Amino acid sequence: MDVILLERVEKLGHIGDVVNVKPGFARNFLLPQKKALRATEANKQRFETQRAQIEANNLKRRQEAEGIKDRVDGLKVILIRQASETGILFGSVAARDVSEAVTKAGFTIDRRQVVLDKPIKTLGLHPVRVALHPEVIVSVIANVAKSEDEAAAQEKAGGFVANKDVDETPDLDALLAEAEQAASEAEA
Repeated sequence: MDVILLERVEKLGHIGDVVNVKPGFARNFLLPQKKALRATEANKQRFETQRAQIEANNLKRRQEAEGIKDRVDGLKVILIRQASETGILFGSVAARDVSEAVTKAGFTIDRRQVVLDKPIKTLGLHPVRVALHPEVIVSVIANVAKSEDEAAAQEKAGGFVANKDVDETPDLDALLAEAEQAASEAEA
């Protein structure tokens, strides 16, 4: 199906490009989100008459995004989640969670602006792409931790910090001494 793009779509094209896409992609994503029009003769003529207005609106939105780009780029947000001792989350962190954390930090973004290739399922520092505008993409650091203290430790260490309080390796000398004492008591 041929469509006319009304805004830049990553890995597809720019404003005004006529591209051939699968019908489901056009019907379920591009057309409902007003990112494209069907490439009929009437729509092509209508697009050409409105092209200057569409490009002006796009430029205005892009300039607004460029204005806050420097403040949002590199922003670090903390997400507190329950996890196992090995750092695997009970659940996952989705785009909605990241968008809520960034909004709490003072920058209103929609969950559709958060670009996650796959959900975050481990503790640690994770870079997340945020598309402020189709042409302005920044990176936000999601610090996923069990508590605020652990988040601070991860921030300082630069990644997931295993719990140092639990000593998982047994003390062999102590075990040997206990075994010898139990054997001597059993003989007596």
